[in-house]
Amino acid sequence: MKGLFKSKPRTPADVVRHTRDLLLFVDRNSESRESKREEKQMSELFKNIRELKQILYGNSDSEPVAEACAQLTQEFFKEDTLRLFIKCLPKLNLEARKDATQVVANLQRQQVQFKLIASDYLEKNLDLMDVLIVGYENTDMALHYGAMLRECIRHQIVAKYVLNSPLMKKFFDYIQLPNFDIAADAAATFKELLTRHKSTVAEFLSKNYEWFFAEYNTKLLESSNYITRRQAVKLLGDILLDRSNSAVMTRYVSSRDNLRILMNLLRESSKSIQIEAFHVFKLFAANQHKPADIVSIFVANKSKMLRLLEDFKIDKEDEQFEADKAQVMKEIEAL
Repeated sequence: MKGLFKSKPRTPADVVRHTRDLLLFVDRNSESRESKREEKQMSELFKNIRELKQILYGNSDSEPVAEACAQLTQEFFKEDTLRLFIKCLPKLNLEARKDATQVVANLQRQQVQFKLIASDYLEKNLDLMDVLIVGYENTDMALHYGAMLRECIRHQIVAKYVLNSPLMKKFFDYIQLPNFDIAADAAATFKELLTRHKSTVAEFLSKNYEWFFAEYNTKLLESSNYITRRQAVKLLGDILLDRSNSAVMTRYVSSRDNLRILMNLLRESSKSIQIEAFHVFKLFAANQHKPADIVSIFVANKSKMLRLLEDFKIDKEDEQFEADKAQVMKEIEAL
């Protein structure tokens, strides 16, 4: 007789609905009274989040099933489940937080009938990005919210919102937080924002050139922290050497203050900073329309620069580097 009353297996949509109900319960019960009922609800919630993760990622025995993933995704974005996930994350235990972060990350890539429905949902709920950004200020939440944020900015509409948000300025401080892991995570998000969606980035940098590079130069390139300087000069090279940012690059290499900063970075004792600085410095030298004040700096420091470049060697042979160096020296000698 037992077999007759077996409960029907839950569909992916059922798991999402049940998870949403449990999250609503957790959200409403903000005081942490550890009653038996609450403990049971929390335990159920952790199991459900783990089940959602297994549907999306599969497990050691089976691959994820496309149909199940599509059902789960559709139900998840039908209501405000993502908002509840983000809001209730601090109330979960560490394992459940990790699982929830992976669920949110995976859902950004899930297509339903060839559409990224996460993008449509986020377009109407962009304020959630504000919660994720300031999450860097909470030591326990920073890495979870940071990972979610990086996945959400895969959508151009979200990246545009974050770039143009007043909170964008906060990244210059987050990158320098004393907690190394959080600072590195913020730096990874910052890099993603400035390299993934090229047309959006070019538009942002053109409109916000003054304040952005003022912050970039003083807080990052001239930081007292070696890692911050190294990452910043590398990213600067990536930004300026990208064709879509050619107008910004031309403007950057026409500034004597920027040239002074790069000349200082070229003289650093760290070989890796020197190499990355050289890739930006060569743009100043190659500029065929150098303003008069840039020319005068090159002329005044000509012999010093040529000597520095002459002695500048890298560990492994690199024909492109040697060719670039020869060209830069030729440009400087001709001034």
